[in-house]
Amino acid sequence: MKILKKIIFPILSLFLIFRTKELIELLISTQPKEHLFGFQLFYSFLITLFITGIFAFIGFAYPTNKLLPYRYYNIKNPVTLKKVSRTLGVKYFQILLMLAFWGSKKNRKKYFDGTKSGLKNFIYQTKQSEFGHFGAFIGIITISIILIFHGYYNIVIAMTIINIIGNLYPILLQRLHRERISKVIKDSI
Repeated sequence: MKILKKIIFPILSLFLIFRTKELIELLISTQPKEHLFGFQLFYSFLITLFITGIFAFIGFAYPTNKLLPYRYYNIKNPVTLKKVSRTLGVKYFQILLMLAFWGSKKNRKKYFDGTKSGLKNFIYQTKQSEFGHFGAFIGIITISIILIFHGYYNIVIAMTIINIIGNLYPILLQRLHRERISKVIKDSI
């Protein structure tokens, strides 16, 4: 099954790259006024979904977190992290995730089984998730800049909102998790 994942998920990522490229080329070759407002919102959703999916699928198959330096994952200023997260309401995002997906014990056990050794897997999972969301966040910003130059302001605004909720909030949440876990690990030594 693992070998199958290492083949199928990268193919899915490549498919999403292709679909993203097609959609961007369509937009660049046309004018914003040629697309109804509803379609522009739909395109913004698709672009953010595709780009996030590119990084998610490859991250399901390979340890993509290793593409960023180890020091990236260190929490350099936990006070600022907590302050920014509190200001943005990341705890409400976490509650929403718990209600929508992570509320099930089965889903949570995939990431943390409640044991000391499970902390290592949980830290790995937070890094994997953070890398995927970080890559998508940067990718969406890049596409947004391209679309701004082509006058697609509605799409860029919608993509930015989706990007903040769908990628920035998870990045902050993963960093908060690691910051909390670091205290537990230090206390257990």
